[in-house]
Amino acid sequence: QVQLVESGGGLVQAGGSLRLSCAASGRTFSSYDMAWFRQAPGKEREFVIAITWSGSPTYADSAKGRFAISRDNTKKTVYLQMNSLKPEDTAVYYCAAGSLPSYHPSTYDYWGQGTQVTVSS
Repeated sequence: QVQLVESGGGLVQAGGSLRLSCAASGRTFSSYDMAWFRQAPGKEREFVIAITWSGSPTYADSAKGRFAISRDNTKKTVYLQMNSLKPEDTAVYYCAAGSLPSYHPSTYDYWGQGTQVTVSS
């Protein structure tokens, strides 16, 4: 079992930055692929960025050049650094853990409760 807790969301102006954190419990964090998804009101949950257990990142087109993901296995934490934020980045951001790197939410086994990110214009 893995429990995930996101933090770091908030209100930021367009062009600003935020860093989200996802703290995990459980002894096998280092073996999981980790991802961030987001969901805006009235929209489906969408893939943002992921990192494999070995540290290889995968980006959605919307994240390329602006977002970065990293993980600290000693702290059992994954980070999402978001720069040059846009109003269309406004959403609830979810952390997820799974055994296969994927763009699809259904392939992830564990989810956090989400953290709200609001970008004002």
